[in-house]
Amino acid sequence: MSFSFINQKLAEQRAKSLFRQRQCVESQTAREITVNGKKYLNFSSNDYLGLNHHPVINQAMQEGVDKFGACSSASSLITGYHYAHQALESTICTWLNKPRCLLYSSGFAANQGAIQALGETNSVFLLDKLSHASLIDAAFSTKGKAKRFIHNDMSQLSSLLSKHEGKDNIIVSEGVFSMDGDQANLNEINALAKNHHAISYIDDAHSIGIKGKKGEGSLSVSPVDIVMATFGKAIGTSGAFIACDNDIADYLINFSRHYIYSTAISPAVAWATKASISIIQQEHWRREKIEELGALLSTTLRQDITLVPTESSIHALVVGSAAKTLQLSEHLKSKGIWVTAIRPPTVAENTSRLRVTITSLHNTKDINYLVNCINEAPF
Repeated sequence: MSFSFINQKLAEQRAKSLFRQRQCVESQTAREITVNGKKYLNFSSNDYLGLNHHPVINQAMQEGVDKFGACSSASSLITGYHYAHQALESTICTWLNKPRCLLYSSGFAANQGAIQALGETNSVFLLDKLSHASLIDAAFSTKGKAKRFIHNDMSQLSSLLSKHEGKDNIIVSEGVFSMDGDQANLNEINALAKNHHAISYIDDAHSIGIKGKKGEGSLSVSPVDIVMATFGKAIGTSGAFIACDNDIADYLINFSRHYIYSTAISPAVAWATKASISIIQQEHWRREKIEELGALLSTTLRQDITLVPTESSIHALVVGSAAKTLQLSEHLKSKGIWVTAIRPPTVAENTSRLRVTITSLHNTKDINYLVNCINEAPF
């Protein structure tokens, strides 16, 4: 039978407790979610700062529609580059103290577009083992070479840089790792990049808005060369950007296929994103709340529960088997708590986990209830 692999692979997924299905969400905030008519405490949202539904951002979105329309109507190199895009880029450059910024349709597209463009025959990508799939797929699809180093192992990274001396080395990592919640050793990465004439490329999707006095993310820690970050998490809108120097920006405009051939993001979304960034810089309490509630969670969970150390919104409770993780997720759902089970290939075999995300809209009562339900569960 033609395409027999389709049913075969789906059957394998079901047998391994890895089969995935979508859930239709009826309504959602950073604190609550409604599915099939039932309301749950939401601990799976990436709306870390609780800015989705913010009235100021919603108003800016409507203003953007009225001024520029809902659609950009073309790619950025045709007629799709609107004043709203230029204004947002300028806001990001000032915020992050970077000369240039380019907007992409998504974080996946930005990573693919930048990495593939930078991957020439003399290029060597040195990626942290836990880098996002978009980074790994892009690096291994280029004309260059790609090597992965043990997670946050700066000694191995240094050795790889020495081994590939004379190449166009690009160090790739994440500001905050999406499934563990821990941080990259940014100062060491930046120092190694300088010593070996390499470029540092940081995916800041889960750090932007969260780290730094004004939410600058990784650039509040170290002046890395290229930063990619998304708008669809802490910033509360949609799309992504790359911040870099003038030469790299011009290079990407000319050689990044995702940038050249994709319709530009909605100018209304860009206008709303500009408003969101202003709120992020001013409302420090949102970051402080996440830090406070994260400390409460980590200090009140049972000591035999494996919790990856973190200083972010992401708290990974490692369970082990995919089947057991699904059972725990369903147990919490029966208690009115929504926590998605994360399974391979998103994480390594036997490290399936509950990925708990804490937002600025949660409160002490929410965390205590979550902890009590987890502590009584059969881990």
